Amino acid sequence: MEKQKTVCGNLSVECRGRSGDSRIFLVREGASIVAQIKLGEAFLSATANPISQFDDSERIRGYEAKRQASVFKQSVIGDLRAGMTNVGLRAKVLEVGLPSAIFTRFGNQSMVANALIGDDTGTIQLSLWGEQIESVSVGDVVQIVNGKTLFFKGKKQVRIGKNGSLKVEHQG
Repeated sequence: MEKQKTVCGNLSVECRGRSGDSRIFLVREGASIVAQIKLGEAFLSATANPISQFDDSERIRGYEAKRQASVFKQSVIGDLRAGMTNVGLRAKVLEVGLPSAIFTRFGNQSMVANALIGDDTGTIQLSLWGEQIESVSVGDVVQIVNGKTLFFKGKKQVRIGKNGSLKVEHQG
């Protein structure tokens, strides 16, 4: 099995050798190394594929979402998944919730509100902090640059973050 290589499209998996009772595999996408994986002989010889359910895990979906976010510069709401970063999005403000005073984890008091934004593909919550709350109104079209997505209290949400920006393109 050593030095064997399997190719599927632009992806290749090569067995690089043994380490004790395990084998080392190198995964490449084109010329780039994606991962190096150590798998035990018991795992490799199992008749039921123990990895068949692994792609359903939140960790894999989060990784895939982050990888896809770096590929697409402008997203639509229907394509957003929790864990995406560098999200670019253009959407209409449908609702703006009442602001609440909260204490941050650093002990500072701040104001936070959630807005519901939408495009032709769906809707999502947008977390607004401080001055952002007053800058948007229902009917505005906003441009989000370098946002990130996550689940918060069971709902998918977009956050601007310290490296992102929110710009009102058209006032409603």
